[in-house]
Amino acid sequence: MRVRIFDTTLRDGEQTPGVSLTPNDKLEIAKKLDEIGVDVIEAGSAITSKGEREGIKLITKEGLNAEICSFVRALPVDIDAALECDVDSVHLVVPTSPIHMKYKLRKTEDEVLESALKAVEYAKEHGLIVELSAEDATRSDVNFLIRLFNEGEKVGADRVCVCDTVGVLTPQKSQELFKKITENVNLPVSVHCHNDFGMATANTCSAVLGGAVQCHVTVNGIGERAGNASLEEVVTALKILYGYDTKIKMEMLYEVSRVVSRLMKLPVPPNKAIVGDNAFAHEAGIHVDGLIKNTETYEPIRPEMVGNRRRIILGKHSGRKALKYKLDLMGIDVNEEQLNKIYEKVKEFGDLGKYISDADLLAIVREVLGKEIEEKIKLEELTVVSGNKITPIASVKLHYIGEDIMLIETAYGVGPVDAAINAVKKAISGVADIKLEEYSVEAIGGGTDALIEVVVKLRKGSEIVEVRKSDADVVRASVDAVMEGINMLLN
Repeated sequence: MRVRIFDTTLRDGEQTPGVSLTPNDKLEIAKKLDEIGVDVIEAGSAITSKGEREGIKLITKEGLNAEICSFVRALPVDIDAALECDVDSVHLVVPTSPIHMKYKLRKTEDEVLESALKAVEYAKEHGLIVELSAEDATRSDVNFLIRLFNEGEKVGADRVCVCDTVGVLTPQKSQELFKKITENVNLPVSVHCHNDFGMATANTCSAVLGGAVQCHVTVNGIGERAGNASLEEVVTALKILYGYDTKIKMEMLYEVSRVVSRLMKLPVPPNKAIVGDNAFAHEAGIHVDGLIKNTETYEPIRPEMVGNRRRIILGKHSGRKALKYKLDLMGIDVNEEQLNKIYEKVKEFGDLGKYISDADLLAIVREVLGKEIEEKIKLEELTVVSGNKITPIASVKLHYIGEDIMLIETAYGVGPVDAAINAVKKAISGVADIKLEEYSVEAIGGGTDALIEVVVKLRKGSEIVEVRKSDADVVRASVDAVMEGINMLLN
């Protein structure tokens, strides 16, 4: 059986506090969602604003394979706004719980039903696919839900959706509820779960077991409050644990996760299932020993299946085998004596409570082997101009030593650091496809002259390096970290 995926990253996901996408941002995410095989993209709520409509129009004009949908209330004005954007469908949401009808709508069940049916008819008259959705359905009278859905079918609704709006379902109740609804409703049934109790993925999978044929999800599980059911978790769990297929290209899950993270400026937690950087990371010696013998000992799936990668983290829990395995992965050949010296220094770092990054390990290796990393691209000049009446701009001159050429570029940014990093990325774009995955900064100490520690993660293909640099000048620390990471990846 194939389960359809309805992605609401651009609507429910964008309702995450502090997130606001530009029309071009929305288009970039929509294209990526289409590329990985999402069936329906809820591109936004057309009634929200002019900018929202511009974003939805950009998406509908792109000619994507996915069905493009707009959220609407049971109001003609909302449907008209969606029609203006030339969407394929509307996600028509009607509150159905006693608390919502009494306090939010101040309407009876019959009045809610009447307005819902009129809205469905109006949308169908204008050629739209209609998914009739019951808001707060899991705190509603199930008989009213069945009545609403069956009456909706009579006036042309194409699909129906049960929304666990405040995340109060449990997996057992979810399966029972969807079994009862699918037994009494002829239309395809969708599930829309929120994560208030941390059970959105489990509840979504249980709904499928109960008969739901379409899952509402968001990339990285983003959304209001505790978020929504996670695209990557639901798709992977359905496939691996339950044997249900989707159209999703699972090997692209990590990639789309990072696109959304970058554009929404929402870092992915390291321990996030499937796409977190620690999802396939190992430090404990006994775990790494098992991995060396058979990766299935401590990994339920291969990281490559979801576009992620295995990471060996070095610290006080690491053993010699873990260190040797890590060095082998990095292509570093050492003898037994050198291995022991590197191991001792790794333990010293770990006992001090320090996380040993790739850059730290390379520094230890260089010290033990008496070698310096080959600098393939060298920063020759950096100039940054910023002020209250000028858009921050930076220029860099990089010496590409291998070809003995100078790479000179200029770039703007939202601030001096952004401008400087943009200039570096622009300069090396013709040399290597290296992407900045994450950037963070923290003051060490107090005062305006405090040292700043910058942490960057850079990616080249499947390889990721993390570099930490400290300096009193945040721009210099940032550029130095990026340059060191670039050279590590090029080596």
